[in-house]
Amino acid sequence: MSHDIQLEEAVIAELGWEPSVVAPYIGVAASDGAVTLTGHVGTYMEKHGAEAAARRVRGVKAVIDEIEVRLQSEHIRGDIEIGQAAVHSLASDVAVPEGAVKVTVDKGWVTLTGGVEWHFQKEAAEQDIRRLFGVVAVINDIAIDRKVDVSTISDDITHALHRSWFFDPKTIDVSAEGGKVRLTGTVKSPHDRQLAAATAWAAPGATDVENDIVVV
Repeated sequence: MSHDIQLEEAVIAELGWEPSVVAPYIGVAASDGAVTLTGHVGTYMEKHGAEAAARRVRGVKAVIDEIEVRLQSEHIRGDIEIGQAAVHSLASDVAVPEGAVKVTVDKGWVTLTGGVEWHFQKEAAEQDIRRLFGVVAVINDIAIDRKVDVSTISDDITHALHRSWFFDPKTIDVSAEGGKVRLTGTVKSPHDRQLAAATAWAAPGATDVENDIVVV
């Protein structure tokens, strides 16, 4: 059995394992570690869940998400209604600074702009919108603007990784240029790879994280 077929079967199994995804409506094709998802789902939240599930699978190097969101009739909302729900959801989230995020809606496509100080705030805003009825896509253009000293950011992230029992200090390298961070090296699982990126994003001054860590 070829590696591509094995990877396809592993992704299909992971999609079936993910409770938020209706796997029978999703197609999977793999080529040299790149996985393409096709088909359709009923909500944007499900589309996002399918992509996240595929990325968790060992051997997946890239995910091309071509899944279409086909809203059921009871989930269809007008742009004004989606916009109002989005504003309310953001205002209700203590993780999102008041007035920091702006919302634009066009035929169910929601674009988020504005600026926050932390990556977790940017992610929180997107999660708030992702679960709303009527949303078919989310474009997260929120900027991260931190006026902090980034000269030691590489060392700070390295020390944070070394504090965790998940990582061998000899297997991960951290480099940074300004707030742009690059991770290289190897880990033992997709979870460890994601955890390393999350650790880097938590560093004060991090505005971008390029995760080139390989799962072996």
